[in-house]
This record gives sequence, C-alpha cells and structure tokens, in this order.
Amino acid sequence: MSKPGLDFPGFGVGLVILRDAKILLYKRLRPPEAGYWNIVGGKVDHMEPAEQAARREAEEETGLKIGRIERIAVTEQIIDTDRQHWISLLYLARDVDGEPQLTEPEKLSDFGWFPLTDLPEPLSAFTKAAIAALPSAECSQRSALSDAS
Repeated sequence: MSKPGLDFPGFGVGLVILRDAKILLYKRLRPPEAGYWNIVGGKVDHMEPAEQAARREAEEETGLKIGRIERIAVTEQIIDTDRQHWISLLYLARDVDGEPQLTEPEKLSDFGWFPLTDLPEPLSAFTKAAIAALPSAECSQRSALSDAS
C-alpha cells in the first residue's frame, strides 16, 4: 500500500499555537526531520476538512482544547534526507485552554513554550515556514528570527 508523503505528496496541516508571545513546540522522534523542534500537526484524513484536521491533530498531540483558529499560509516541504514531500495548510491558534502535555511519547520526546526571539535548534523546515507566515502582529518577533538565520 502506498503512503502519503513517501509514495506521493501528502496533504497535511500544521497549527502554530501562541500564548503570551510564546510558541508551543514539540521535538519529533520520527521522520520527517526526527530530532527537530516542530509545531503540531499531521496528515488530513480522507473526507476530513483541513481546519478540523488541524484542531484534531493539535488536541491529540497536546491535550489542549483548541478554540478559534485562522488559516495563515500554504507550504510545500520536500525533505530530501527523509525522501518525504508534503503540502500543508498552516493555521494559527491563540485561543487555547489547558496546559500542554506529552500525550504521544512514541512520536514526540519533549515540548515547551518558546519566545519567537529565542527558539530551540534545530527547527524543522515546516516550523520555519509557519513562523515566517505569522501575521504582522508578530512582525517584530519574525524579524528577529530572520536576523538570526
């Protein structure tokens, strides 16, 4: 059976979760980009609206209750080292309840809230694209990230 992202481009979603001018990131254990810090997200299931998939993936991975979200960008990631190809819709959430948890320890090893001006390394390509797509309200933090690259 063929697999999305490996045998043909996969369709995914990502959710930037911001609270108190900090972004929630998780460290990946599996490809693509194992060992990299990443926003939450995953693949869109057949017949599942992308916005619903973003909320579902975020709630599964964090244990947070996700409120209103907004779409901020579309990204395409071709990760040669892992032979993966993904096209994803990126969303932003500022309306979240609860405290994040490590709910999928087989997929993710660590998490934390990080100021956009002091991000952990290495950051996944997906996360860099998501941060670059943040609205102008986060412009000063985004500029600081660009200057550091």
